[in-house]
Amino acid sequence: MKQLIIIIYIVLQGAVVFAQKEKKYIHNGNKLYQQQKYAEAEASYRQSVEKTKESVAGNFNLGDALYKQKKFENAAQKFTEIASSSENKAVKAQAYHNLGNSLLENKKLEESIEAYKKSLINNPKDDQTRYNLAYAQEKLKQQQQQDKNNKDKNKDKKDQDKKDKDKQNKDKKDQDKKDQDKDQKDKDKKDQDKKDQQGQQPQPDKLSKEDAERMLEALKNEEKNTQDKLKNKKAKGVKGRIVKDW
Repeated sequence: MKQLIIIIYIVLQGAVVFAQKEKKYIHNGNKLYQQQKYAEAEASYRQSVEKTKESVAGNFNLGDALYKQKKFENAAQKFTEIASSSENKAVKAQAYHNLGNSLLENKKLEESIEAYKKSLINNPKDDQTRYNLAYAQEKLKQQQQQDKNNKDKNKDKKDQDKKDKDKQNKDKKDQDKKDQDKDQKDKDKKDQDKKDQQGQQPQPDKLSKEDAERMLEALKNEEKNTQDKLKNKKAKGVKGRIVKDW
């Protein structure tokens, strides 16, 4: 992380007091920054920019202190303001460099790449910025590949889920058909068993032709026997009187 400390040369006599206070707060902030007391350093830098809002050193170091506290959104905003307002190429290059770092830490890879490119436009010889640019580009490439893999994986999962669901539906339909066929077979068997049972039971009200003929023949035979018995009885008759011949 680059920290830019710029000494402001005060030309106007009326601004000497403010300049001295600004430098005092910046100097104090730098000491706290070196001691890794970043929150206290931030407070001191803020006091410096309250005295002189256009203070490049105060604003730049304030951005650094915010970055160290992982306040990447606030740091990015501060470095953007510096890069946009400064006409000094060295300041712009370092502001864009730190802006790129803040965006990179915030996972805004494409924006960080653009910031590093702008830094190199203002200082093409900065190897650290070039390295950070290459790093951000590689991270972006990895992220895009990972996104593609996740998308493909999600598509494969959806396809597999659809296949599984289709198979479940087919299996259910097949099972339903088997159950229906079984129910129909059971019903047919019950109907057949009932018919068979009815066929085996005697039918009292219905006689076959053969049975009727046998019964008629039996009646005839019984009647003939009865007639024969009556005839025999008449033939024997009652004993008559015997007339003696005197």
